[in-house]
Amino acid sequence: MASAAASVLETRVAATRRPPWLILLPAALVAGVVFLPLAYLLFRSFGASEEAWRLLLRARTLEVLGRSVVLAVAVTGCSIAIALPVAWLTVRADLPFKRALAVLTALPLAIPSYVGGFLMVVALGPKGMLQQLLAPMGVDRLPEIYGFPGAMLTLTLLSYPYVLLSVRSALWGLDPSIEEVSRGLGESAWGTFWRVTLPRLRPAIAAGALLVALYTLSDFGAVSLLRYETFTWAIYLQYETAFNREAASVLSLVLVALALGILIFEGRTRAGLSYYRTGSGTARPPAPVHLGQWRWVAFALCSALVTFTLVLPTAMLAYVVIKGAWMGEQFMPMWAPAFNSVFVSSVAALVGVAAAVPVAVMAARYPGGITAWLERLSFVGFALPGIVVALSLVFLASSFAWPIYQTLALLVLAYAILFLPAAMGSIKASLLQVSPRLEEAARTLGRGPSQAFATVTLPLVRPGVMAAAGLVFLLTMKELPATLILGPIGFKTLATSTWSAASEAFLVQAAAPAVLLVLVSLVPMGFLLKWERASR
Repeated sequence: MASAAASVLETRVAATRRPPWLILLPAALVAGVVFLPLAYLLFRSFGASEEAWRLLLRARTLEVLGRSVVLAVAVTGCSIAIALPVAWLTVRADLPFKRALAVLTALPLAIPSYVGGFLMVVALGPKGMLQQLLAPMGVDRLPEIYGFPGAMLTLTLLSYPYVLLSVRSALWGLDPSIEEVSRGLGESAWGTFWRVTLPRLRPAIAAGALLVALYTLSDFGAVSLLRYETFTWAIYLQYETAFNREAASVLSLVLVALALGILIFEGRTRAGLSYYRTGSGTARPPAPVHLGQWRWVAFALCSALVTFTLVLPTAMLAYVVIKGAWMGEQFMPMWAPAFNSVFVSSVAALVGVAAAVPVAVMAARYPGGITAWLERLSFVGFALPGIVVALSLVFLASSFAWPIYQTLALLVLAYAILFLPAAMGSIKASLLQVSPRLEEAARTLGRGPSQAFATVTLPLVRPGVMAAAGLVFLLTMKELPATLILGPIGFKTLATSTWSAASEAFLVQAAAPAVLLVLVSLVPMGFLLKWERASR
């Protein structure tokens, strides 16, 4: 009771404290930069014709909006159902080869949605590989993969790592003594997980689920290939087919409003709660849970997940490449696109993490009205399609900042706006598990606010920071619309090389950079998890 009362009291005191200018000014600057695409949309929308606004009230528009919401809810729920047990098994259990599984289960995040959708059609389509294998057995047609089933399956298998990485970071930060007290009071292992561990994982689950929901709303590649009409599809239709930027801007504002609604709902699910230790004692690593006879069953399930999300897609792409090479296909040079991808992704990861830290500190340490809106505004970019953010920056740079037009600086700025929420989620979840008392103790010993944060808090949230950098790196590696529009002349990445070849129906030429994209992403993810383990 005393511990719970102290937790509530600390939360209320934190809500009344004013953030220092050293945190407030950078957070406000980041929110202001993220507001630029929204300002562009408002500028376009206010000058839109009456016909563009009437588009919102059409039955077809409302139907597509409803389909988008249903898809986001389904993908988010399925992603949590997959990621939560996998995260627990790779952190807490004596799972065989769990280091390798920790890396492999996170790698589907590196596969672009348009590649995943294309492979889904190739494998499970009406005349796909599976149907051809089953044809001798009398199977003439498989269940329909187009529409909602294919889009939900593809996006779930590619986006569950958002939740997985966030929950893994949170599990490493939990103090096992709390669970041991529950077991000592007679609670079963299953009851302890549901009543003690799971509630303390709520910030991490919510952060990952938020990213999944916003990613699903903004995706275009998978839903277009699998013929499931979403709200993003309607926006792209106005941009690419109707050439109506006013109507597209009006529709994009609805997507922003939907994203803000998701953010408000996510904030209310954890309002007034703290997730750090309030008692005395020293935290220690948890002892592995022995699964006994279920050890190899859990390994088989995790291996099956890796097989369907990573091994089979990569094998299919490799098969296309090898077959093309055997038939004498000439491949385009890949070294320059690979270097460009790694370089720009590394810079974007550093910029994204640096921009996310002050906003995450504001949200975790100084909750309040202004903080809530700064946080919500920072998440808006992730809900917008990449083409909307890119075109807004093209307009702003060509009108007010022409020296950075068609430069890497503008491209990195777009990545930072798009993927800032990916960095914020992990950092904030880690901060919520670190008690402010530690910083206060450092302050009483003569440390300044910035020194206390750098020497006390930052080392404790290092796994979350590294997870944030890894997420931004992987997302930048596969980002397509912003790279196509904002990249300097002649600047090619693995993502643009894949798309250029696929758009011209050169399957072999598209498969080669796609395979390399997955292989290159394997290296930073391995170092990420190794650094995470070393920091513990």
